[in-house]
Amino acid sequence: MVARKISLTRKALQVRKRAKNKKPEFARSESWRYAKLSSSWRRPRGLDHKMRRKIKGWPPTVSTGYKGPKIARGLHPSGYREVIVHNVQEVAVLDSTTQAARIAHTVGRKKRGQIIAEARKKKIAVLNAKEIKEETAAPEASSEATEEKAQPTKKAEKQKSKTAKAKKEVKTATESKVKTEKPKQPKKASKPKEGAEKE
Repeated sequence: MVARKISLTRKALQVRKRAKNKKPEFARSESWRYAKLSSSWRRPRGLDHKMRRKIKGWPPTVSTGYKGPKIARGLHPSGYREVIVHNVQEVAVLDSTTQAARIAHTVGRKKRGQIIAEARKKKIAVLNAKEIKEETAAPEASSEATEEKAQPTKKAEKQKSKTAKAKKEVKTATESKVKTEKPKQPKKASKPKEGAEKE
């Protein structure tokens, strides 16, 4: 019975995916005409409104025909029904075949670890456990991290040496230019005017 239900939900999920691909982007009427109107959907309510009357040539409106199958409604793409969990007791109640846990965002690191451990025992899928795996990784990961940190320092040293070489080259080029250029002769002092001497 459970296996048949799972196969039905899988098919329903596929149908839902196909329906979603065919579904158009519903735009608010005349939003393409006026900048003041956002494209977020609003139902047209006017008596003579062309979109409400579904007149040919006007964009499609939201209707029940675009819905997915009822079995798949509200399901996670993995096929499980999401249940928000706040503590270990709530995890113990879940059904591993049809339900998956989503840890609430208010739960702290310590309790989050306990919830994940309990879920693994019960073989319950946790939808947002990815970030914890990275934090509670083995010490091997920390050693890898130190190696990665060491590599950028080598790169930084190489870059520093390259910039130092470039600066030296520029310096030598400027010095050679200065040597090759002829020194400018000082300007001759201008003779004072005759009228200035008499005074």
